[in-house]
Amino acid sequence: MDPFLQEALDLAAQGLGRTSPNPAVGAVVVRDGAVVGRGFHTWAGVKHGEVLALEEAGVQATGSTLYVSLEPCSHHGRTPPCIDAILAAGIRKVIAPMQDPNPQVAGRGFTRLRDAGVEVEIDSTGAARAAEINQPFLHFMRTGRPLVTLKAAVTLDGKIAAPEDESGHVTEWITSETARAHVQKLRHHSDAILTGIGTVLADNCRLNDRTGEERSRPLLRIVLDSLLRLPPDSHLATSCKDDVLVATTSAASPERRKRLEAMGVRVEILERRDGRASIQGVVELLAREKYLSLMIEAGSKVNWAVLESGMADKIFFYYAPKILGGMQSLPVAGGAGRKHRRDAIRVHDVKLHNIAKDEFAVEAWLEPRP
Repeated sequence: MDPFLQEALDLAAQGLGRTSPNPAVGAVVVRDGAVVGRGFHTWAGVKHGEVLALEEAGVQATGSTLYVSLEPCSHHGRTPPCIDAILAAGIRKVIAPMQDPNPQVAGRGFTRLRDAGVEVEIDSTGAARAAEINQPFLHFMRTGRPLVTLKAAVTLDGKIAAPEDESGHVTEWITSETARAHVQKLRHHSDAILTGIGTVLADNCRLNDRTGEERSRPLLRIVLDSLLRLPPDSHLATSCKDDVLVATTSAASPERRKRLEAMGVRVEILERRDGRASIQGVVELLAREKYLSLMIEAGSKVNWAVLESGMADKIFFYYAPKILGGMQSLPVAGGAGRKHRRDAIRVHDVKLHNIAKDEFAVEAWLEPRP
């Protein structure tokens, strides 16, 4: 890969967690073989990566080459189109790894550049990295729904909890501190996180992003809670700053709802036909509000419900060098399960990640439901 394109992609990656619902974009201006301008987009910074790189380059941008991690935008959003700034700066050539799938762009940026006499080169050697950086954005633009990732920490025999673990007082984690720190990175790169009320009652979890890094918007913490059992004194409720959503049903107590809403908790009736809180309803709500990604960190029952519903797009399972065994230890996905091996839920494009000594993670895409 061209080292200047690599640098543009590296700059784009610095914006992860800081750009949603926009893509993460990095740009490098090169003149006579030297970098004269760099930039990457963050929501707080408003200006896109291309504009920041052009501003740093100043008059040296005229006649130079712009390397950018994604097709420059050609439409008005919070800012004018980046194409206008590129043309005004006198850029001679633009090199990018891929087209923007946003229907408002989708090749129009490249077309406008070519029509204006700017040379355009699509360098596909960087396409895979560019797609990985903006995986949630690309998925949202192509499907109209957030990218849903099911995350779990499991033993080698697929267990997530032992029968006599102390509720709310974790004395022995399944995975290492290194793995748990890695999870925080996944949370930071996610727009929303979901769990079930059973996990909240057992662990009194916070579900927050503990990286301390800048975000474009707060991590939306979501609880599936059919009967609205979320305790007002739970960590989730007491730490709420308009960033907690409870998906419940019409059977929930109006008094409980009123009390939680008074604390800033958002309560939505998202109900399945069987009277349970709807995961699909949550995903559809997030899509309407342009949340690009949802990570699920839940218990065995919710995990299976997510898998069986077809709402999950990916898995990210952390494996610890431990075996629990037994019939009472909870599997990563409980519920009814599949009755025949031939009906197993399948995954593809499996990636293995080394996390810590003797620990690894499996990242994979789920096969669509037939």
